[in-house]
Amino acid sequence: MSGPLIEARNITRVLPGEVETTLINGIDLAINAGEFVAITGPSGSGKSSLMYLLGLLDSPTSGDILVEGRSTAGMPEDERAKLRLETLGFVFQFHFLLAEFSALDNVMLPMRALEKRTPAEMEAHAMDLLTRLGLKEHAHKRPDQMSGGQRQRVAIARALANDPKVILADEPTGNLDTASTDQVFGIIRTLVGEGGRSVIVVTHDPHLAARASRRLHVVDGKLAPIPTE
Repeated sequence: MSGPLIEARNITRVLPGEVETTLINGIDLAINAGEFVAITGPSGSGKSSLMYLLGLLDSPTSGDILVEGRSTAGMPEDERAKLRLETLGFVFQFHFLLAEFSALDNVMLPMRALEKRTPAEMEAHAMDLLTRLGLKEHAHKRPDQMSGGQRQRVAIARALANDPKVILADEPTGNLDTASTDQVFGIIRTLVGEGGRSVIVVTHDPHLAARASRRLHVVDGKLAPIPTE
């Protein structure tokens, strides 16, 4: 395809209430194939809100999010959910693995939801992803039997399950020690550009942000100049 993978057109997100709260205020941006984009900003600036909008986990109050040129404004939720499953993968600070499921079963969940592979194909693909991330011997362990870094690698494998074109990660290393942080961020970095895949990472760490190919800085819900550090 030509054009951006994800495009935001004058998006605003307002929380209603007695006093309205503007989370995102008139942002325009485009994410192209093969980009590694870091979103930074102070606490409460709106960086995670922006990622949730780009990932179709939330809807803008006004404006539009286009995914591969396709407008999502007014799109029915079942269509949005299918588009998320097909195109986007998510990694969060807390892995959100299902405690009662093995690593293998957790990775298979998005594939089961999309229903594009046979059960045997799902299991083979999940095992391949876990093997690639150095977790083959942990495939049948539950999350509580693994370290924090291992659990986050399982979460990355789950994000890759449906071969998404864009990975969105919200503080993916914020709950890890230094060694695990370097390992997980290294894995994320290698994902960039594979088949034109893009990665969008929300991070408070300027050293991690510096390793991205592009940085977006958010202050008070708007894109702002990148501060000198």
